[in-house]
Amino acid sequence: MFIVHSTVTVPEGKTEEVIDIYRNRSRQVDQAEGFMSFELLQNDKSPEELTVQIKFEDKKSYLNWVRSDDFKRIHELEKKYPDKELAGIVPKVQMFSVVAE
Repeated sequence: MFIVHSTVTVPEGKTEEVIDIYRNRSRQVDQAEGFMSFELLQNDKSPEELTVQIKFEDKKSYLNWVRSDDFKRIHELEKKYPDKELAGIVPKVQMFSVVAE
């Protein structure tokens, strides 16, 4: 299994707006080969810190997703988000291979 975390710190007062964006996400990734799950995590101690966690069967499936036209289209839309402060957030991305369960 391959897990990717994409963490952002949301500007003050905009956390619920970002959560709503993810609640209404396109779900394109759900159709990707090897996709297993998507979760949006909120840090209990720092609620403005949000982490997208996606799981794929393997790294190859994840890399196929990020190279796909659907991935590129979704992320281009994010750059055009009307709230420039939110559109300009750069996430910290971490990738993990599951080595034991």
